[in-house]
Amino acid sequence: QVQLVESGGGLVQAGGSMRLSCAASGNTRSITAMGWYRRAPGKERELVATISIGGKVVLADSVKGRFTISGDNVKNTVSLESNSLKPEDTAVYYCAAFTASDHERQTFWGQGTHVTVSS
Repeated sequence: QVQLVESGGGLVQAGGSMRLSCAASGNTRSITAMGWYRRAPGKERELVATISIGGKVVLADSVKGRFTISGDNVKNTVSLESNSLKPEDTAVYYCAAFTASDHERQTFWGQGTHVTVSS
């Protein structure tokens, strides 16, 4: 099992910046990647960004050039730096940890943190 604790979020004006952080605990040795997803009001949860333990980054097209993801394999943390925020970035942001063992792959989720971008 992996437990995730998120921090950051809140209210920010359009054009502003925000940093989200997530710390993992528990069976962190099994983590292969961490990332962020979001669910906007009335929409499905969608990928924002992921980073593997090898440093490979995947970014959603909607946030390329504005968001940056970084990870620390020693501290088992992942952060999302969000710039030039838009009202459409308003969502609940969820931290995710992907694990793999000899016989199964799992995804663990944080509780989510609200980000509201006002126009």
